[in-house]
Amino acid sequence: MSQKIKVLIVDDSAVVRQILTRELSRDKDIEVVGTAPDPYVARDKILQLKPDVLTLDVEMPRMDGVTFLGKLMKHHPLPVIIVSSLTASGSELALEALSNGAVDVMCKPGTAYSVGDMSELLIEKIKAAARVDIKRRAADIKQRAATATAPVKRLAMTRTTNKIIAIGASTGGTEAIKDVLTQFGANAPGTVIVQHMPEFFTKSFADRLNSLCEIEVKEAEDGDRVIPGKALIAPGNKHMTLARSGAQYYVQLKDGPLVYHQRPAVEVLFHSVATYAGKNAVGMVLTGMGKDGAKGLLAMKEAGAYTIVQDEASSVVWGMPGEAYKVGAATVVLPLKKIAAEALKKAEAD
Repeated sequence: MSQKIKVLIVDDSAVVRQILTRELSRDKDIEVVGTAPDPYVARDKILQLKPDVLTLDVEMPRMDGVTFLGKLMKHHPLPVIIVSSLTASGSELALEALSNGAVDVMCKPGTAYSVGDMSELLIEKIKAAARVDIKRRAADIKQRAATATAPVKRLAMTRTTNKIIAIGASTGGTEAIKDVLTQFGANAPGTVIVQHMPEFFTKSFADRLNSLCEIEVKEAEDGDRVIPGKALIAPGNKHMTLARSGAQYYVQLKDGPLVYHQRPAVEVLFHSVATYAGKNAVGMVLTGMGKDGAKGLLAMKEAGAYTIVQDEASSVVWGMPGEAYKVGAATVVLPLKKIAAEALKKAEAD
């Protein structure tokens, strides 16, 4: 990079501020220009230091991170990465922050990751966040808020099938997955999903989607059947694979090494879908950073699956979708608003 990415760290813990500063400063492309213990100090430092990216805790005294984020996106939009504690309340606030414009979320060091793993992943997220068109994202958030009370148009299928829909996403994926699943009718095909998120966060994410969708959405448990009208989200820190017994599909959860720095990984899910569902599957790679899922989607396509890649214009980050496109994994490239209808149409086809 020709110019370093300027980062401001906002966290009420002096220890966390120190660790993040030390770890981020090791990367030649990042400059930590300052830290702040609360949003009030952060507000002044944003104006003074003009950071490119903010890391933000959501549980802070004086003003919580979600409230601060709302003000920031309204008056001074910046790419924000939520760095939260691994708690149920923290995950709920983090999900709210993602809905309100935050680019990504991860856990503080020592909660889900070692300091080394955390710093490597956070550096990757910061570099991706720095490329986000934050003004367009702020406009998208405003548009969503304006239409939030409008009823969602469900795209019903005329009959249920034994098709499987497999979805992979990362940065920006929580909103993209919501946009897709809220369009599914009650008899939509069984759906399996990997969204890069830590533990606890995936449970809160699934519960939130379940309250919004006509289909049932839940965090997957080992052995859960994949059936019409249900979507299963891979739990944080576990890989999820599709398996088959006779005519019945089910999921298996397992440990294992990180794949593209991720667990769960889209690659792991997609390769299993290619093996056990083949042409009975529809796969999609939505917005996200990195390369996870590209080769897996290609394996699905080569096994006869219909594969969809989100286009660059509607993606928050065109990393994962872009890589899938580059390796020839896409049957079709579509804007987000057209993906649900296309997936259901192809799942219905013989």
